[in-house]
Amino acid sequence: MAKPRELRRRIKSVQSTRKITKTMELVATSKLKRAQDRVVAARPYAAALAEVIGDLYAPELAERFPLLRQPAGAARRVALLLITANRGLCGAFNANLIREAKRRMEQLEAEGSTIDLHLIGKKGITYFKFSKRPVASQRTDIGDKPTAAQAADVVGPLMAQFEAGAIDAVDVVFAQFKSAVSTPPTTLRILPVAPPRSVAGGRGRERSVNYILKPSADAILAQLLPLYVRDQMYRALVETAAAFLGAQRTAMKNATDNAGDMLDLLQRTYNRARQAQITQELAEIVGGAEALKG
Repeated sequence: MAKPRELRRRIKSVQSTRKITKTMELVATSKLKRAQDRVVAARPYAAALAEVIGDLYAPELAERFPLLRQPAGAARRVALLLITANRGLCGAFNANLIREAKRRMEQLEAEGSTIDLHLIGKKGITYFKFSKRPVASQRTDIGDKPTAAQAADVVGPLMAQFEAGAIDAVDVVFAQFKSAVSTPPTTLRILPVAPPRSVAGGRGRERSVNYILKPSADAILAQLLPLYVRDQMYRALVETAAAFLGAQRTAMKNATDNAGDMLDLLQRTYNRARQAQITQELAEIVGGAEALKG
């Protein structure tokens, strides 16, 4: 059994660790609420864009817009963009995203596609640097509060490459935010733009729309399509940021709870060791007194 002095030192160490993990849990909880608000605010705008594009889409229009160009057969060259966090202490969050990216890469390579790997976040960069995988681009400046401007900066060059025919598709691997405890890694193809279906209305009938198009459907689609792609990128960024904070809060809560359980165990062990020490000291005193009497 460990000595009481050593046990006291361990107890103080665990108490300090629990204070740190509890503080990190509270900070993540505070940030998570704002991150959730950004996710919720982004969804109606994306739905409205998809709805309008779905209503305006027609095959004859699609032929005139490069962002709607569907590859004939399997894509020859695909840009795969992986979003991870810059920090850890979030359980298996980053590892799951990297695993999903590797799964998608293996699938694309099996189809004969060449992959340009683009990385956002230190954890993904570190992993693929260690595995010596060639990387087309990388950045670590996007934190817990992604902006629409950052999303446009990320996806703008990829849209230009797609329009020029240098790449045939763009896939994004990110964490889909369903709830603070449900953030599955997801792969989304943002280019080419898949024609969104019109929202059905009533009992299975297609929703009837009557737009006055001004100046024209071509001009409106020319503006909406890049907006839609940038918004898809923005949603992937904000959902991953919220998912990271949720994963970090869960991990820190588990660590705090585990530290509490360890403290209970150490305290009981310390009490037994201290009681044994007191019993031994009493026995020595009694033995010394009896020796003096003898």
